[in-house]
Formats: sequence, structure tokens, C-alpha cells
Amino acid sequence: MKVAIPTNERAMDKGICKSFGRAPYFLIHDTGTGEGEFIENAAASSQGGAGIKAGQTVVDSGAKVLLTPRCGENAAEVIKGADIKIYKTEGDSIQDNIGAYKGGKLSLLDEIHAGLHNNGGK
Repeated sequence: MKVAIPTNERAMDKGICKSFGRAPYFLIHDTGTGEGEFIENAAASSQGGAGIKAGQTVVDSGAKVLLTPRCGENAAEVIKGADIKIYKTEGDSIQDNIGAYKGGKLSLLDEIHAGLHNNGGK
């Protein structure tokens, strides 16, 4: 199964990005093979609609699960519309969160925020 994770850099040891829509990259990790691929988030520098565009990037990647610390309502609508489950990460370690997801230790993200429109993700 493919799992998407927003990341700050193209490296497993650099951590999870706190802003889903403005994350520079997404790691697409295959839990079956253990292989991963970093894809660029073209929405990161968008003037507006970054969450929707980033959500579509995740949908297009073939991921069935998103691991993220938070998610805006517009992005969540796109992701959930594609029947992708959203789980809340714990801490910023990519490896630890993949392990926690595989072990059934992450909770579904139920706190969807209204969005961080035009404030740089803060």
C-alpha cells in the first residue's frame, strides 16, 4: 500500500513538514516493498489553492493513506473524496511514523482546520 507523507526535503532523515499544502515534497512510501519516492509538490509556491493542488498530487500518486500533522478542509475534501485515509503524525520522524502506522498506532486526523490562506503556513 502506498502512503504519502509531506516532507521538507528529499531525505528520510529531514522530517515531516508541518504544512501539508505548502510542503516542498511528498514521500510516497510503499509499505509492501519498503521502497519510497520523493515527488515535488508543485503547489508549494502557488498563489492560492495550494491545499487543493497538493491534495490532487497525493491522489494522482496512487497513495491510499496520508500521514500528516495537519490538513486544511479544502485539501481534506479532495483527499477524502478519493477514499484516502488521513492519519495524524506523532513527532517529525518519517521512519517512526511509518512504523507507527504499520503497527496501527496512529489515529485518524479528525481536526481538520479551515486553511492557512496566504499566511505562509503559520
